Amino acid sequence: MNILIAGAGPAGLYLAYLLKRQDASHRIRVVEQNPPDATFGFGVVFSDRALDFLREDDEATHALIVPAMRRWQSLSLVHRGQRITIDGVGFAAIGRLQLLQLLQQRLASVGVVPEYRRVLADAAELQGHDLVVAADGANSFVRRQQEAAFGTRIEPLNNRFVWYGTPQPFDTLTQTFIRTEHGCMNAHHYPYAPGMSTFIVECDPDTWQRSGFAQKTEDQTRALLQAAFADTLGSQPLVANKSLWRQFPKIHNERWSAGRCVLVGDALRTAHFSIGSGTRLAFEDVIALAKALREHSRDVPAALQAYEAARRPIVDKLVGAANRSADWYEHFSEHMQMAPWAMAWSYIQRSGRVDIDKLRQVSPRFVAGYEAWAAVNGRSSAADASR
Repeated sequence: MNILIAGAGPAGLYLAYLLKRQDASHRIRVVEQNPPDATFGFGVVFSDRALDFLREDDEATHALIVPAMRRWQSLSLVHRGQRITIDGVGFAAIGRLQLLQLLQQRLASVGVVPEYRRVLADAAELQGHDLVVAADGANSFVRRQQEAAFGTRIEPLNNRFVWYGTPQPFDTLTQTFIRTEHGCMNAHHYPYAPGMSTFIVECDPDTWQRSGFAQKTEDQTRALLQAAFADTLGSQPLVANKSLWRQFPKIHNERWSAGRCVLVGDALRTAHFSIGSGTRLAFEDVIALAKALREHSRDVPAALQAYEAARRPIVDKLVGAANRSADWYEHFSEHMQMAPWAMAWSYIQRSGRVDIDKLRQVSPRFVAGYEAWAAVNGRSSAADASR
């Protein structure tokens, strides 16, 4: 089969590896506009056991990636200077560049060399292939050529966010909420490598306007945010890497394939970064696509239909949770009117109705802390608050 994969991010690299491994006769081109050592953003975070699905069919890749990850077993929320820990919620993180390098190694082991610094600019370049895979992210060139056929819908969120790194060490994934003279801000921060952490700052449109970020240079923005989060960062700086303010795009496609073109990862749909599942979803997409192509090796349209049928129910459920989480963050300045424990309880329920019995098992200290606060303050118990 003659296959073109647009994009050499985690999805494109891993798909090329899987397809070549299962059929060495495939002719696979992986085309990427950036150099091999380029990456935007810093760490990638997963739920603690998010890569367990790799172990079943690809123990070698699992064994390569998992030891390189940083792990922790709780998350924290800081509001009005009070830190509340939600125990038993495990995470793992790895530097995005390190993840790409490990996947590049796996792809090299099956003899596929991506074409880096190669920009797709003409729809004619997508012709003449048995299969074209759009693994080229939220701004997918492949998808843009046939958006009507895919039924693409893109909705930008209102909040602005900007992605940094910092050498300040953090023990857990933490949500730090602050009030500044210009309005409310939130930082999502977590460790991903020895001596490095991801630090994403988010603010609502009014705070963004009043802070004058539209007129500030990248250095001026970084300096203002370093000062605003000085208590969180200690003496450490923010590290920029194409750190520009963005609005998160909610991307949805009614149809996952058009002709012999198919979408995976962020080209297909986005999951808000507050859930931390975008890369996991991309991995699972390409695993399902490779399986469908193996089972329908002589019928590409049937394989693409099987891929969508297998994945859509799972993806819709997770993206629904991600969208509810995104909506919570769109109103985080309103949530900051709550007391810290009340806000933490609202936060843990943000993606859907909480299962209080399961939460008691997973996070017993957090639930006990909330109920102790609720009893003193005349609020509902955890069980009542979940109804």
